[in-house]
Amino acid sequence: MSTDSGGAPYDAALMSAVADLGDALRGLVDASVRTAVPAADLQEVAAAVRTATGRLTAAVRPPGQLPALDDPVRFRRVYNPVAGVGSAFAPPLRLREEPGGVVGEVSFGLAYEGPPGFLHGGMSGLVMDQVLGAATIRAGLWGMTARLELDYRRPVPLDTPVVCRGRVTEAGGRKSVVTGTIALAEAPDRPLVEARAVFVLPREDLRAEYFARVTDASGRHAPPSRPTDATAPGAGE
Repeated sequence: MSTDSGGAPYDAALMSAVADLGDALRGLVDASVRTAVPAADLQEVAAAVRTATGRLTAAVRPPGQLPALDDPVRFRRVYNPVAGVGSAFAPPLRLREEPGGVVGEVSFGLAYEGPPGFLHGGMSGLVMDQVLGAATIRAGLWGMTARLELDYRRPVPLDTPVVCRGRVTEAGGRKSVVTGTIALAEAPDRPLVEARAVFVLPREDLRAEYFARVTDASGRHAPPSRPTDATAPGAGE
């Protein structure tokens, strides 16, 4: 067993395998949208992928059951679609603390294309929800997304390093207001996307309702004490 930066234990061999598979799958997804090989090659690869899928589905977990490596209290979510090391969909974005908030650099490949050569606008929303949620957590606050607003100043280019930032600007009661940006890494002070979110901590009765069916990997009821899917900077590594 190993422990993360917060001291939470996890199976290091399983984590390594999950991260390795996630990296391989991200490479496959990227190759699948860039490839120009003949149809016959595509069919052979499709057959191989289906065989691999069969092996992976030999044992699966139901919705609501956390993976063995996840620890919501520590915000370790290995299959998170933005930051999860095991997710084929995640870029993945790795966030770290900076004075007043969080920051992370990432490049988006062709799998995230909207307008030709540029990032899909919906992906900007997904990423900024993650970044702003992480900034809220690092400020010692938490909640669920109640509102997310984005201003698209310029398109985000693909295959280009960009920097994502988030910081809490207001907090009181059950509500937090968080702002952030996406910018080119070479021009971090000129935002391509600006975001503002409101996170609200649900009432206790609603939290009990929302997470009534959540269990840990063994099937034991394990509702998150902090109802968020944001992955803390460094978690899952």
